[in-house]
Amino acid sequence: MKTNRSGKFRRVLVKLSGESLSGEAGYGITTTFLKYVVDELILAKEVVPELAVVIGGGNIFRGISSKEFSIEKKTGDNMGMLATVINGLALKDGLIRRGIEADVLNSFDITPFAEGYTHQKAEGMLKEKRVVIFTGGTGHPFFTTDTTGVLRAIEIQADAFFKATKVDGVYTKDPMKDRSAKKYEVLTYDEAISKNLNIMDQTAIALAKDANLTLHIFNFFKKGNLAQELKGYRTGSIVRGGLK
Repeated sequence: MKTNRSGKFRRVLVKLSGESLSGEAGYGITTTFLKYVVDELILAKEVVPELAVVIGGGNIFRGISSKEFSIEKKTGDNMGMLATVINGLALKDGLIRRGIEADVLNSFDITPFAEGYTHQKAEGMLKEKRVVIFTGGTGHPFFTTDTTGVLRAIEIQADAFFKATKVDGVYTKDPMKDRSAKKYEVLTYDEAISKNLNIMDQTAIALAKDANLTLHIFNFFKKGNLAQELKGYRTGSIVRGGLK
């Protein structure tokens, strides 16, 4: 594992939901939450030299389905991939305005808005200490941005994957709905899959298992949590292959 003096990791990937940019509004991008995300990534950058981000697009598009009319799943997924580009560009601009060099790499050709993704290009940018934002999902419908995040983390040889959520880890049940829910400090990939704990889609977990990529699930909306996780302090839950 690559290490650095200020923290536990050298290179990581953070998966952000599109809703992290909309906050309570639930739709679009609000300046308050864009600033919050940028602030948290700047704190993270002070700990980890090489920082990559995958961002979702649910704040802009989540599909259309009703009895009267619906959009085909494939078309909806393509629209969702475009939505991630909008979020990525906003995040890039927010970081650059704060003096942090950042780039957007997209999974499909969208010149002149973003460069096309290759893992060699991404690794070169990371070595230059630029924040690299991956957009466009995998470039194919039927795959989530969680799967995209794990895939990109493996491709760039990240030390770990951090999923930003609204809760402080993985629970036996939804803690927001059931007070009896108990938190897992550590669990294995097989446990996460067999218990169907809704951490992320099972394709993503299976990919992580095959690559032995540790997954950190934490509450991104408690200020400073991401930086704390990167320093090695556990604020959430860990999914990995070994024993506790």
